[in-house]
Amino acid sequence: MCKLGPYKCGFSCFTAFKVFKETADMEEVVVMETDCRSELTRGHSFHSFSIKTSSESAQVNPITTSPPCGGEEDGTNWRGPGGGGELNPLDSWLPITESRNGNTFSVTFHLLCSGIGFQALLLPFAFVTLGWAWGIICLSLAFTWQLYTIWLLVQLHESESGIRYSRYIHLAITAFGPKLGKLLGMFPVMYLSGGTCVQLIIIGGSTIKLFFNTVCDAKSVTATECFLMFTCLAIAGAQFPNLNSMARVSFIGTITAIVYCTLIWALSIAKGRHDDISYDPPLLESNMDRFGGILNALGIIFLAFRGHNVILEIQGTLPSSPKHPTRKPMWRGVIISYAVIAMCLLPLAVCGFWAYGNKVPSSIGEILIAAAQFGGHKTSKFVLGLICILVVVSCLSAFQIYGMVVFDNLELRYSSKKTKPCARWLRVAFRIFFGVFVFFIAMAFPFLISLAVLIGGLAFPLTYAHPCLMWIAIKKPKRKGVIWCINMGLGCLGLSLSVYLVVAASWNIAHNGLNANFFRP
Repeated sequence: MCKLGPYKCGFSCFTAFKVFKETADMEEVVVMETDCRSELTRGHSFHSFSIKTSSESAQVNPITTSPPCGGEEDGTNWRGPGGGGELNPLDSWLPITESRNGNTFSVTFHLLCSGIGFQALLLPFAFVTLGWAWGIICLSLAFTWQLYTIWLLVQLHESESGIRYSRYIHLAITAFGPKLGKLLGMFPVMYLSGGTCVQLIIIGGSTIKLFFNTVCDAKSVTATECFLMFTCLAIAGAQFPNLNSMARVSFIGTITAIVYCTLIWALSIAKGRHDDISYDPPLLESNMDRFGGILNALGIIFLAFRGHNVILEIQGTLPSSPKHPTRKPMWRGVIISYAVIAMCLLPLAVCGFWAYGNKVPSSIGEILIAAAQFGGHKTSKFVLGLICILVVVSCLSAFQIYGMVVFDNLELRYSSKKTKPCARWLRVAFRIFFGVFVFFIAMAFPFLISLAVLIGGLAFPLTYAHPCLMWIAIKKPKRKGVIWCINMGLGCLGLSLSVYLVVAASWNIAHNGLNANFFRP
């Protein structure tokens, strides 16, 4: 007799057991469950799965995807495949949710590695247009706003019925429905994952080229060779089986990102202020130029905070039970990581603007070289080489986290169709294919980074608007209450800012053209 016990679901279930073996320690039971609540089956298909039980334990062998049907009140039957806190067999095959043995430290490293990026180096340039007061105010507001939306996502990760939304797209489909959810969630998530990987190849490859040309005096090295070198390193590092197994990679990426950010702002203070600089906003000929410049500066500040498209995925690596939900350790990781991010980004913006004023370099290559200059003329090859190495390692580490979202989506499609996990060789093939694909995109569109504000404006609602609207759709707070008004107001404001950023970025591109060498040294 199987000791698995009946499932205590909040809805009617039909269970049919067929015993194949009644002899020793192991028995196989096929469980067919139907007639689940529409809330649990929304956007999913519910199929059969096999369960092997022994006299002392039960193990789930997944065949296909299914929504969780709850667990025992004490949490004993809550673990599901891999001990993740939900009974969704397909999740035990996919890279994001294959291992749910993470902890506060691992999610902190993932958040820091994905949250600190090259876009933070451009914050002083945004202060040139906004000035001291408005620059600090806008940076503080953006930080507070995105931290609040992260809190919303952390709270929405686990529903009251036991479902864990370990992917942003799944939560969007649940909140907005299948059609609208895919429309609003698919492009921003894929762009902020695949598009970020393309940008990381451009930045990492250009930094390698800067290292060889400036530090090693190897002028013959081309951008294509450097891009290819970075891509090969990224593909080699992308062979980790799941997101949780990359905690050490994220730790390395975290250390390198913190060190190069600290080096840049500390060296800016050590060298002192430059001569003949001004902190006043530039005088522009027309009001439209001023308006476009202000919106472009706001775009740089608001888009400096990244990583919302991987928040739920990172939280999905934590174990869960009814008594011990993931929101507490995840929120601790968020508080720790974003305190560190604030200590990196705020000094970088303030000290960079203080040192350079209106002469702040407008490209990342110029920023790296300026940080390694002493006396305004001499560039220390050692300092520049160290910063370049740190930037490349940080980009390689971040590539693994953002690429894992794409790998997970590719394997999801395969496993859903074949009802079996991907073989090892197929996982390797998916990663190689993705690496080659983003390499060719980076080579074909080297000016993609100069489109960051334009495309980032399209994906802006994913960070600042959609979490607020999803909270209203799922939690259903009292209409016109305080919580409802706050989230509705922030959601509408985020959508409006998205439109303004796209218009301003389009105006700047039409007026100034595209910069195909945004990383120019």
